[in-house]
Amino acid sequence: MAKFFGTNGIRGVFSEDFTLEFVHDMTLAVGTYFEKGPVLIGYDGRESSPIICKVVSSALNSIGIDCNVAGIIPTPCLEFAVKILGYSGGIMITASHNPSQYNGIKPAAKDGVEISREDELVIEDIYLKKSWITNPSKWGTTGIEERTIETYLNGILSHIDSKLIKSKKFRVVLDLGNGAQVVSAPDFCKKLQCETFLVNENIDGNFPGRGSEPTPQNLSILSRTVTENHADVGIAFDGDGDRSIFCDNKGDILTGDKSALVLTQHILKKNPNSLVVTCLNSGYNIEKIAEKFNSKVIRTKVGSVEVSRKMVPTDALIGFEENGGFMYGKHNQVRDGCMTLGLMLDLLATSGKSLSDEISLLPLSFITKDKVPCPPEKVTELISSLKEEFPSFDVTDGIKISIDPKNWVMVRPSGTEPIVRVYAEAESQEKLDSLMSEYLKKVKTIISR
Repeated sequence: MAKFFGTNGIRGVFSEDFTLEFVHDMTLAVGTYFEKGPVLIGYDGRESSPIICKVVSSALNSIGIDCNVAGIIPTPCLEFAVKILGYSGGIMITASHNPSQYNGIKPAAKDGVEISREDELVIEDIYLKKSWITNPSKWGTTGIEERTIETYLNGILSHIDSKLIKSKKFRVVLDLGNGAQVVSAPDFCKKLQCETFLVNENIDGNFPGRGSEPTPQNLSILSRTVTENHADVGIAFDGDGDRSIFCDNKGDILTGDKSALVLTQHILKKNPNSLVVTCLNSGYNIEKIAEKFNSKVIRTKVGSVEVSRKMVPTDALIGFEENGGFMYGKHNQVRDGCMTLGLMLDLLATSGKSLSDEISLLPLSFITKDKVPCPPEKVTELISSLKEEFPSFDVTDGIKISIDPKNWVMVRPSGTEPIVRVYAEAESQEKLDSLMSEYLKKVKTIISR
């Protein structure tokens, strides 16, 4: 089990458990793992990010590794640039959707994909044994990398029908969430000649607009802006720009599962006999969609690293998480908010239907999730208690209790916060409400013992 790496990178409260000393030593371990430079460094808009960047770059230089700093960029932009521009690896300074007091580091391998769970343990071992490079033959240097955003946007444009999209003159609302996609998504829409309306368009590490995580509860301004401006689509990004939640033309906020289904259908129409990778907590309708196009679905533990690292060896075309993380293998096997927007515009341009019409054609699904505060020491007791109570369960990741394929509940500890997440799917809204109410009560009772 990893001690420092969570579901997605290493995160903590800056200056408390995520100190500059910790960052320095962990960077020495990451640099030793990379073995050589150059390493690309990027960061999100949090107030602590620039100072952490200085520590990261100087730590790398101290063990003889050259690095270049790209400044504020989205995580998928850094990852794509690492792959295309020939870096030995990348370090993204971000805490993704966590609140503003958090920060973190997320290493990317030279293939532009987050490092594997096995390699996370290699880095932790170097860190714990302090077996990093010492006495390098020369000091490393730090430079500036200015090509990342243009490289990233050109990469996305190469996978969509730009000419057709331009001809549609789409109206698009971007809720940038005061996050890193501010530097790329508006330019992307401009390149596609979309009329764009911006919400929370200033980079601000305190995320004053709606917080750093887009949820149906905090996207009312996005919804209203879409309907007021008769927009074709709205999209909200998280703090580091790798996740995206959509709003249809009627102002309805879509779950990550729904947008993933409609995008998967669009992509598989053009690419039948493909492979889709998704997590255990995604809805069962993905198997139905895949089957229509003679394609297969592989399930993994929850977490983008799990999905990404399964996509690479299997050469999967699509990967997704229910939280709005969507991965398009032809571009890069990582979550990418701007690539996902490009695919959605490609879908709307190709189909000629509105997004709400496209959604209405999907098989019905009723999915929800919630979270419950839970001290880490209570997690084992919680999972054990649920195992004792239910005969049919899967403990690959937390516990998934299946009443039948259409009705299930999953409880798993967050890898980034002291909470447990509760997911449920049912065959009707009534059944879903009942299931969720029952299990939230059960989970809270066990935790409070």
